[in-house]
Amino acid sequence: MFARLWNVLRSRRLDRELDAELGHHLESLEAEHRAKGLSPEAARRAARRDFGGVSRTREDYRDQRGLPMFETMMRDVRLSVRAMWRAPVVTLAALATLAIGIGANTAIFSVVDAVLIRPLPYPEADRLISLSLRSRVMRIDDLESAAYVYLTQRDENRTLDGVGMWSLQAVNVTGREQPERVMALRVTADVLPVLGVDTLHGRYFTPADDEPGRRPTTVLMHGYWQRQFGGDPSVVGQTVTVDGAPHDVIGVMPPRFRFLDQRDIDLIVPVQLDRAQVFAGGFGWPSIGRLRPGVTIEQASEDMARLLPIAADAFPVMPGFTRDQLDGGEWEPLLLPLKQDVVGDAGSTLWIVMGTLGLVLLVACANVANLILVRTEGRQRELAVRAALGASWGRIAGGLLTESVVLGLAGGALGVAAAYAGLRVLIGLGSSSLPRMDEIAIDGRVLLFACVVSLISALLFGALPVLRYARPRLAAALRTESRGSSGSREHLRARGALVVVQVALALALLVSAGLMIRTFQQLAGVDPGFTRPGDIQTLRVTIPASSQPDAELTARRQEAILNGLAALPGVESVAYASALPLQPGVTQTDLLVMEGGRMDAEGELPQNRAFHMVSPGFFSAMGTPLVAGRDLTWADLYERRAVALISEDLATREWGSPAAALGRHLRGGSSQQVWREVVGVVSNVHNQRVSEPSGRTVYLPALMELIAGQPPVVARSVSYVARNARAGTPGFLGDVQRAVWAVDPEMPLADVRTMGDYYGDSLARTSLTLVLLAVAGAMALLLGVIGIYGVVSYAVSQRTREVGIRMALGAPRTEIGGMFLRQALVLTAVGVAVGLAGAMGLARWMSVLLFGVSPLDPVTYVAVSATLVAAAALASYVPSRRAMRLQPTAALRDE
Repeated sequence: MFARLWNVLRSRRLDRELDAELGHHLESLEAEHRAKGLSPEAARRAARRDFGGVSRTREDYRDQRGLPMFETMMRDVRLSVRAMWRAPVVTLAALATLAIGIGANTAIFSVVDAVLIRPLPYPEADRLISLSLRSRVMRIDDLESAAYVYLTQRDENRTLDGVGMWSLQAVNVTGREQPERVMALRVTADVLPVLGVDTLHGRYFTPADDEPGRRPTTVLMHGYWQRQFGGDPSVVGQTVTVDGAPHDVIGVMPPRFRFLDQRDIDLIVPVQLDRAQVFAGGFGWPSIGRLRPGVTIEQASEDMARLLPIAADAFPVMPGFTRDQLDGGEWEPLLLPLKQDVVGDAGSTLWIVMGTLGLVLLVACANVANLILVRTEGRQRELAVRAALGASWGRIAGGLLTESVVLGLAGGALGVAAAYAGLRVLIGLGSSSLPRMDEIAIDGRVLLFACVVSLISALLFGALPVLRYARPRLAAALRTESRGSSGSREHLRARGALVVVQVALALALLVSAGLMIRTFQQLAGVDPGFTRPGDIQTLRVTIPASSQPDAELTARRQEAILNGLAALPGVESVAYASALPLQPGVTQTDLLVMEGGRMDAEGELPQNRAFHMVSPGFFSAMGTPLVAGRDLTWADLYERRAVALISEDLATREWGSPAAALGRHLRGGSSQQVWREVVGVVSNVHNQRVSEPSGRTVYLPALMELIAGQPPVVARSVSYVARNARAGTPGFLGDVQRAVWAVDPEMPLADVRTMGDYYGDSLARTSLTLVLLAVAGAMALLLGVIGIYGVVSYAVSQRTREVGIRMALGAPRTEIGGMFLRQALVLTAVGVAVGLAGAMGLARWMSVLLFGVSPLDPVTYVAVSATLVAAAALASYVPSRRAMRLQPTAALRDE
């Protein structure tokens, strides 16, 4: 208590001493203003305004006299808030600028953190791997594994704690209020133990559940359990009917469980793999494994390579194939970290976007530095007086930096709020194009990132004022020339340098945005192989073998549904296919042998080609032109004629032209498959994404004889396409559902979308990148224009007297305006020159995102440079025009 009382008394004594010393300086300032013709009261107010820092100077004086220093930080913060409050316009402009820059970077970091940095949500996720195969001979970079490989890896490996095999399958769930088409995850009993997760209720599969012939069981995903069973734990032990077969519910998964990046799974069912029916071949099974502690991927790859010949020897080759064909692929194991397999190529897009938004933050810091420079320049007298009264360089520098840090943290807080709002939009834009989107959140890691970025930004824009003004020269500051002087060229050079940086960064960002716009234009100009996608309604229907085992009767029922859809008002054409263009996850592939084709002529191995099983009229319904030959007929299906149609690209590659392909024959890789005559050639269609080359595709009848003398094969899961101007409307969807249920009331509908939706999804990642880069470029352009406007406005205000003298001596007003306009254009030209070099480097970095556009596209560079110069000219025109309107007598009198 006595110490506190002593400090109070000492503080009052120091205040009295300070007031005495300050009096002398204030009197000298008042004398200067009275000499300019101001009244005593006005001169006193002007002196205190010029002095500006009485509170700060009092604190400096106390520190100089030995007041304890532990209060310094909080005192500086308090005084910094007061200083910001005294300059609300500058403060609000700086806060808004920082909120934009920090908020954008915080939002994209939350995406990068969730998608790329954070480990998968499984125990010891760094030990999880994906297992697939590749063949350099067959030019296959990544082929999903096979059952015979999995069984050998499971039983014979020396480096894995476990390996599991899985696949996705759409299934019908019936026996409840309404039939439902849901996605089921088919797994071996090893999959969940490999991931290290357990059930919320009940149990997971055991090896007994995986044995063929056992009564089927199922585990419910948490969302499906909540939606269909109201979260009732007693569901364990009940029965659900899946594809016509009863499955016992044995467990429920926890709410946060997500299998890799699959978002729509409702059920998990066992594979029930019959080892006696496994052949060497039959690829298409994704596999995951867990490395033993201390084992590297390289060591595991060597172990898997050892097992491949063992696996080929342990199982018979698929009927119709030979061991030489299998060995001719020269298969190699491809092991990747599971996280890398889940994320795919999204990393390049996100790092590029984050890098460009980092440049936006640099532009924002340069803009704020300009604002702080102007404000600090007006406080030179205050800083000079503080130095004269004994404030050290460190004390003044610390005060200026504290103001910058307070401003930076306040901008960061607003940026976090902006990031939270923007993140909702970002997730909506990227939900169909980026993995792990459901894991994105503003958490502690993201808040720490925002705090660090705010501090770094504060140091960046706060360093320049500190270096320039923390060592004020008292005499020079007190003799600072009045407003009518020609101004400080040194100050203009400093602000001009910042503007050059802003313009250079803005140009680099605008070039990247321009290249993405050009990319999007190129993609939008690609012919996907079908017309008017918004008018094509699609829906998927599955007739499982358990409900209709006969292949021909299945085809008859599919035709009945087709006829019901064709009878709906406004429907132009209807057809169906096993897979649609741009529809993810359902395209089938097979080895293809071409009679007299180019591959045979060169002695190459059969290549994997996509094939679709289609109904008659499919190409007409899709708007895919028939290039040569004829379409399929219903007689081709029901008489099981050995015919096929192929894409134009495949016909040209194999036989030179579409016409030359007619009458040729092809078959699958198995020698037991029948040879099929090519009766038609259709235009190329993009099967995966429009950014990828159109597929060399084979189209087969939806009902056909695959192997001579064997029962026919039918496409049991097909997507209908109905061309109608009302596609996607609730009324038309209701008509579609009634038409299907008129044939089979237990038939659930799935994938009820338009082809326009699929087309939009194929452009989703490009659209997301385009939007983000366009926003980044627009923000950089706006900040750069503001910086140019500020520099020219400052130059006009500082050179008012010079302008008055020039005009009094007869200088034309256009010459005065041109002087300031030239200054802005020179800064812009320097910034453009610097920015072009940076833009070329950035464009080469983002070349992986471009399609049909060169990273050095001259159209983009010229258009962006012209836009930036025009924006700079417009920004400098307003202050230049203000200079032209100055009256010489008024300008000189004001000075």
